[in-house]
Amino acid sequence: MIFFSIFAPKEHAMTSHKLRFAIFGNSYQPEELQSVQQLLTCLTQQQAEVLVEREFHTFITSRQQLALDGVTVFEETNFDADFVVSMGGDGTFLRAASLVGSKQIPILGINTGRLGFLADVNVQEIEHTITALYKGDYAIDTRSVLQVRTDGEQLAGYNCALNDIAILKHDTASMIAIHTTINGEFLTTYQADGLIISTPTGSTAYSLSNGGPIMVPGTHVFSLTAVAPHSLNARPIVIAEDSEIQLTIESRTHNFLVALDGRSVNLSDSTRLTLAKAPYRVRVIKRAGTKYFNTLREKMMWGADQRL
Repeated sequence: MIFFSIFAPKEHAMTSHKLRFAIFGNSYQPEELQSVQQLLTCLTQQQAEVLVEREFHTFITSRQQLALDGVTVFEETNFDADFVVSMGGDGTFLRAASLVGSKQIPILGINTGRLGFLADVNVQEIEHTITALYKGDYAIDTRSVLQVRTDGEQLAGYNCALNDIAILKHDTASMIAIHTTINGEFLTTYQADGLIISTPTGSTAYSLSNGGPIMVPGTHVFSLTAVAPHSLNARPIVIAEDSEIQLTIESRTHNFLVALDGRSVNLSDSTRLTLAKAPYRVRVIKRAGTKYFNTLREKMMWGADQRL
């Protein structure tokens, strides 16, 4: 769930008009209560208009007994805003990104989880960060998105992923065969537990844990990394992001899983898949001065000598 900051020009000078913030949150972290209160206090001081997704609203009002006066409740994708705020970890950020979809609303990630690559603002920085948004002291980082289309069985729900799309075996010890073609040219047949197609944003997530390469976001590439391949020669490969990937799967159980940013769907192996770059990018808010390689070293201890 790593990211890279190609800083775009600042889009806002000092903001004086009333801004609208749509808030998504993790409904499994009671410790978020104090952070929510802090965020709402900051937004109230700025006279912002606040919208809260219904599931998160129910969590903090019913379970956590926090009164939310003057906020508007919305259902999943039924909202419009100047900014989206994701409160939780990177999983919450990915869900928020899927619901923002092609709306092109910039997303700010406040980390109340553990690692926090996408959600990189800690709770101690909430007030400073909100103030910086109003001052225009931030940048917009645009991220590539993967899209999958099916020929055969239909894929229910959202068909895009900010991190990765994984093709995986389903409830069996047997491998699956994944016949892979790039732009109409046969690449190989992976005999493996699965195949991960990753964006640069997702290159330090599931893909990295299977030996995939770290790809600096902004490099406009995707990677293909096998999960537990039968052949030691099945090395990861990096391709241009404007490539089209066609996949045909063979399985003894005649089905397989497609996982989009961790959201799994079961499909018949008669279903052919086509993966390509989505027609939009996700816009991520980056604080001024945020450096990708600093984050890589600090969050992942990348390059650290454990002997020291």
